Amino acid sequence: MKALVTGATSGIGKSIARKLKARGWELILTGRNEEALASLKKELGDGVETIAADLADRKQIFRVYSFCTDKGVDMLVNNAGYGIFGRFDETSLDDELDMIEVNIVAVHILTKLFLRDFKKQNRGIILNVASSAGFLTGPLLSSYYASKNYVVRLSLAIAEELRRVGSDVSITVLCPGPVDTNFNNRAGVTFSVKPISADEAAEYALRRAFARKLIAIPGIGVRAGVFASRFAPHKLLSAITYEIQKSKLGDSK
Repeated sequence: MKALVTGATSGIGKSIARKLKARGWELILTGRNEEALASLKKELGDGVETIAADLADRKQIFRVYSFCTDKGVDMLVNNAGYGIFGRFDETSLDDELDMIEVNIVAVHILTKLFLRDFKKQNRGIILNVASSAGFLTGPLLSSYYASKNYVVRLSLAIAEELRRVGSDVSITVLCPGPVDTNFNNRAGVTFSVKPISADEAAEYALRRAFARKLIAIPGIGVRAGVFASRFAPHKLLSAITYEIQKSKLGDSK
């Protein structure tokens, strides 16, 4: 069995790569940092290939797919992604567009291309890493929350299409709450609640994916919060989310 893991050099992606290798999987790993990829390949040993790529560049997204062609990929893990913190009118447009390319466009392209391959062979697993943010509106992280909403809704729609045709291809969307990764450092904020570890998130995601479960939300509290959000008014949820995000910077506005 072979898996492609994007964003494999840190956080959840790195943990997923390690856990898949421990389960006997061969791996194709991609990320921007060539040195980090080489280090992880050395750590994991035989049966690991790497391809350095910046998924904010659409040409490189297709290059990653081409690299995987005819290599017998059985599982796609769309993990690469990041967030940008700040008021929407103040954040960098160029940075946001790059984030949208990674969080949405790369996920969309790779999911579509591998889904076509998986359906032809009537087997395969897609694991899309989203966030509990994918069920909410996120003031001060507006583009990030919106991007994860896209990943969640796309995954749910694909799952229903697969169910309707009786396909043995499965799709799982991981929607964790705070996870102890480099996300907040890149976004320029700090956690306001205690995060779970990347290993916890990765293990839960893989267990759910191998069990062919559609949604993976680690943590009873986070699952309860996502469920409760269905019944709260959107304006109230937005106000609560704003206060949570604001507290990360101690912003009084």
